[in-house]
Amino acid sequence: MENDSKLKNRNVETYTEDMVKAIESDKGGLIKKIIHEQEEHEALKKNLSPTSSRNKLFMLIGVALLFFALVILAFLAFFNKNSNVVSVAPQSASIIFVDQTDFKAIDGFTKDQIANAVLTQVNNEVKIGGIDGIYLTENNKVIGFKRFISLINSNIVLNQDGLINDNFLLGIENSAANSASQTTSRNFFILLNMNSFGSVFPVMLGWENKMLYDLSGFFGVSISSDTNYLFTKDWEDGVVANKNARILRDKDGKIVLMYVYADDNSIIITNSEDAVNEIVLRLASSKIKE
Repeated sequence: MENDSKLKNRNVETYTEDMVKAIESDKGGLIKKIIHEQEEHEALKKNLSPTSSRNKLFMLIGVALLFFALVILAFLAFFNKNSNVVSVAPQSASIIFVDQTDFKAIDGFTKDQIANAVLTQVNNEVKIGGIDGIYLTENNKVIGFKRFISLINSNIVLNQDGLINDNFLLGIENSAANSASQTTSRNFFILLNMNSFGSVFPVMLGWENKMLYDLSGFFGVSISSDTNYLFTKDWEDGVVANKNARILRDKDGKIVLMYVYADDNSIIITNSEDAVNEIVLRLASSKIKE
């Protein structure tokens, strides 16, 4: 046993001596380099440890920022639900081709306010010979003819459904007043789509006595002592653009209002022959394309 103990001590002394000699003889510093790298590794390991004070601080800051981000997102989602909603213009199939389309919101409007909103479009830029289509909207939806006559308290009597389709068009036609001049004439019109001429004819005939009263604001006819006679004046038969028409004229023979049976399915209400001519051409063009 004593010999074994001496042998172990001798081995330890020999190993220590060898290490001292190796360090002393390490000209390239390899051992020192290994020891230095080991020390750096231990330091890096300590820095990356989640238990270090600095890393604990970074983790707390990260958690706090994530919490605040979630709070902000929840706030935006709850209090600003429409922030990412893009308003899209309502669409409606036009009876004829129009060069320009305008949508007018009339939520809560009176009859006079609706007429004024439409008439503001008269001064819009539309090319000569062009047509500006106007669609009235409520709750961002285009209203139909039934809703329109209800809003203006119209006196037209539709004694059965389907006589006049809900798809109708308000518009402004821009024509040259004189081919030799640059002046133009913007003319308002209403284009109706009907299902049966025979059924609609008596309806339109019955509306004549109140049509000007219902639509005067849209055509810029004021109700005064000078115009009172127009509201009781008889309408007359006529032909406009080779189409049958019923016409209301003033005392000078000027057209105040008329409705024209443009084809088997279309009625034009306007005070302008130019507007009738242009719409008739576009209706014919639409049918050719079909």
